[in-house]
Amino acid sequence: MVIQKLHDNWKMRKLPGGPYLPAKVPGSVYNDLLINKKMEDPFFRDNEDKAFALLESEYEYIGSFSVSQKLLGMDKVLLRFDGLDTLADIALNGRIVGKADNMHRIWEFDVTKILKKDKNELKIVFHSPIKFTAEANKKIKVDGSSDCLEGFPQLRKAHCMFGWDWGPRLPDAGIWREAKLVGIRMARIDNVYVTQKHRNDAVDLNLNVEIEKASDSIKGDFSWKASVTAPNGKATEYADSPKRIIVDKPELWWPNGYGSHPLYTVKITLLSPKGVELDTWERRIGLRTMTMHVQKDKWGESFAHEVNGVQIFAMGADYIPEDNILPRVNAKRTRRLLEQCVAANFNSVRVWGGGNYPDDSFYDICDELGLVVWQDFMFACAVYDLTEEFEKNIRAELADNIKRIRHHPSLGLWCGNNEMEMFVDQMMWVGTMKQKADYIKMYEYIFPQILKALDPETFYWPASPSSGGSFDKPNDPNRGDVHYWDVWHGNKPFSDYRNYFFRYVSEFGFQSFPAMKTVESFTLPEDRNVFSYVMERHQRNNAANGKIMNYMYQTFLYPNNLDTLIYASQLLQAEAIKYGVEHFRRNRGRCMGAVYWQLNDCWPVASWASIDYFFRWKALHYFAKRFFQPLMISCHEEGILTQNPNANHQPQIKAKIEKSFRLSVANESMADRKLTVKWELRDKTAKVLKEKSQPVKVPALTSAWLDKVEVNDIDIDDEYLSYHLYDDKELVSEGTVIFSLPKFFHWVDPKLSYTVKGDTITVKASSYAKSVEIQNRNQDLVLSDNYFDMNGGEKKIKVLSGKISALKLRSVFDIK
Repeated sequence: MVIQKLHDNWKMRKLPGGPYLPAKVPGSVYNDLLINKKMEDPFFRDNEDKAFALLESEYEYIGSFSVSQKLLGMDKVLLRFDGLDTLADIALNGRIVGKADNMHRIWEFDVTKILKKDKNELKIVFHSPIKFTAEANKKIKVDGSSDCLEGFPQLRKAHCMFGWDWGPRLPDAGIWREAKLVGIRMARIDNVYVTQKHRNDAVDLNLNVEIEKASDSIKGDFSWKASVTAPNGKATEYADSPKRIIVDKPELWWPNGYGSHPLYTVKITLLSPKGVELDTWERRIGLRTMTMHVQKDKWGESFAHEVNGVQIFAMGADYIPEDNILPRVNAKRTRRLLEQCVAANFNSVRVWGGGNYPDDSFYDICDELGLVVWQDFMFACAVYDLTEEFEKNIRAELADNIKRIRHHPSLGLWCGNNEMEMFVDQMMWVGTMKQKADYIKMYEYIFPQILKALDPETFYWPASPSSGGSFDKPNDPNRGDVHYWDVWHGNKPFSDYRNYFFRYVSEFGFQSFPAMKTVESFTLPEDRNVFSYVMERHQRNNAANGKIMNYMYQTFLYPNNLDTLIYASQLLQAEAIKYGVEHFRRNRGRCMGAVYWQLNDCWPVASWASIDYFFRWKALHYFAKRFFQPLMISCHEEGILTQNPNANHQPQIKAKIEKSFRLSVANESMADRKLTVKWELRDKTAKVLKEKSQPVKVPALTSAWLDKVEVNDIDIDDEYLSYHLYDDKELVSEGTVIFSLPKFFHWVDPKLSYTVKGDTITVKASSYAKSVEIQNRNQDLVLSDNYFDMNGGEKKIKVLSGKISALKLRSVFDIK
């Protein structure tokens, strides 16, 4: 097979009659206009509106190229696009070769008889997605999230390009993935499906090789040879079209935290009837079993990832598109993001269904890092009109992506959609009963049918959240997965998490503002008030800046400037998610997943992300590193927050409320542990008033409770609890808790200071310091720890990236 990429000699223009501009392929309209300085940064202030208006027009792309005689001599030549966004008419040398209407599909067109050696011209016209959705919705209305442009479900385009409650309305267009010519001699490998059967000390690899002939006139029997290269580089060859290969003494692939992630390379070479090599298919796989453990139990029904027979506790976050301008996403950027997941002890990531199917490199990196992927199909918060044409389109979409992704060891499950079973059950967005019936047809008939044919080995789940389908209590806390939003959308206090013991929570979140330097990237000085027009435009969840302030009043003193407000908002976010995750991990076995919303941003914005658009870690990501660590101590306290935070009642209730704590140790590792727990009651200067140390045995993959301790005589505004977990003499986890509220606690100035030696920052505190933040001038440090508590004394921090310049330290004492 001969492949020629078509990435050079492109130009584009706005129709009708705009001037031609140099264009990049892969690329997009917005990307090309930005490169050519024909539009302003759509992320700055409210420039989004100007950028949106640009996509009310059509755009033309023209590429020119020559081809080799070898390519012209192939039996069949295909023009292939790995991604066209979205409504496109394609012409080669003046002849229409096809149309596209789905950005999630691979498009191929036979151009064998149209190609010539020199001066080939490829012309693609992209039609306005804005006009299309508006016109289509006039004919048959399909509804969806109110945060999006009306009519967005009419088009198989990343829904969040039309807006979301964290993203702008920037419905880009263009050749967003590779364009190429594919020359086929006689036949090609369409795809290979590799399945595994695990036996004692061996794995059978079953090979289903799908061959596509260049034409029906080609006769003869085709064959193939195979090779398997082990992680140590040793390759073994197999001739005579093997359908089964035995791998002895296999090295198993494990998720992060449970073992290593060795990868084997499988290569299939297609041979002509005369033994000539025609095509190759080469991919990396991991040897593992992967499913969901779903079984009735005393609480309802379990729902847990099971890898190699071991049930793991999913710890991760929801991944959204990395940029609204997709050409700016590349393997290097994706690796940086996913490595920061591993740095925070993630073992999983959920690909959310309102974006796009990630590039192959995303899954390759997840394979290497041991991140289990919960893969939504790209359907979210909407209803669809299931016509014959639409069904044909989505069947092709699913087939393309299932074949592309199914071999990856990181693939944990396929999921039909995001939040549609739950809301369609409530008749949200539903205009006709047919639309509700179409839901069942799509996700509980068509999708399972396609997966049965193409990937029966991977677990399928009809929706997120779901209890298994059929509108059977889809957000049931005792079955399946749950999206829980009473903390945040429901304005409930953090302590409300403790009222639930979800089997697997795949969405829960809390917002914060990004770093001050990120805010400066999209504002002018006069915009820097959280209720300004520009700040509200970079906050897509209605009234959410006010919601942050509402939670602020419940927790902290009123911050005296925007920078302090940002810091406090990030602590609110981090403390909220910590409150939930620690509770869920304390109840391991009943709950088996805590995947928070959300990992990343697609533009600079106030959102639920723990890493902002510029890769700045918010406090939440550092907290995640601690609450997702395999050995983790946490505290179930009873105090003001869990009982009555009303200041007017406090003089009467301080003596009456329960003041107690119960420590718990989570062991999300594959080995039993003998550990030591130490705790101290301290005054606000960090002086120890009472202390205790005790050994604790925690079996592998469990959590263990310690006895409850009553502290009714504690002065909740002047005294606090510190606790530590030691593995032998190594401190592996620690924390503090107050029984009052931060705004009422009598903080003492900890007089924070630091010294620097090489890549180590030594922080000193003279008293109790909570949530100590270290920032440099650019606010882009990545540290071994940050936003940590100190019981006086000193703490050494490693600098992992960023310049140690103009450091600033602060703690909760400074929120005032």
